[in-house]
Amino acid sequence: MQLELFFADKTVLFTDESVPETFFRIDLAQGDEISRTKVLNFLETHKAIAIHGDRPDEIFHRFGREFTPVEAAGGLVVDGEGRWLLIHRNGRWDLPKGHVERGEDTETAALREVAEETGVAGASVVRPLCRTYHAYYMHHRWELKHTHWYEMRIDGCKRLVPQQEEGIEQVAWFAPDEAKVCAKEMFPSVRRVLERMER
Repeated sequence: MQLELFFADKTVLFTDESVPETFFRIDLAQGDEISRTKVLNFLETHKAIAIHGDRPDEIFHRFGREFTPVEAAGGLVVDGEGRWLLIHRNGRWDLPKGHVERGEDTETAALREVAEETGVAGASVVRPLCRTYHAYYMHHRWELKHTHWYEMRIDGCKRLVPQQEEGIEQVAWFAPDEAKVCAKEMFPSVRRVLERMER
């Protein structure tokens, strides 16, 4: 089993499987824990670390207790021509997503966030794609965001409207091959979503 957690462009892998050579490996004995402080220290000198031990889901759960949990949802929208919808925010290409509101299910939240951030209303969910986890420091605290991603479809959209108050500078349709070129500057958590579209 493997769980990926992203800190911006850096990756923390919780696993009981073989570890890629590019990862700095930390072995935990059964029942051991690892602190956020220790992980952040390793990330100062390594771009990717793997925390290896039995029951990586439990290790990840215990590690996550040091963060404020945030639930979010977003989507990769495909139009009638097979193009993918991307947003440009804070200097990077990205996908629309946002916080799940109280009483809202994740599919509804994903559709709402897509409409708010891009102006694309009336899309429908085709299938769940994946879940991603990323951690960041905001509002004077460490947060761990769990994002539910969906593939969505819409036949056509006359007008794209970037939600500028959310830092979105541009919304555009791309052929899948063009989107994969844009993916080079995306955060790795968002690249995972594009990779799932190929499956």
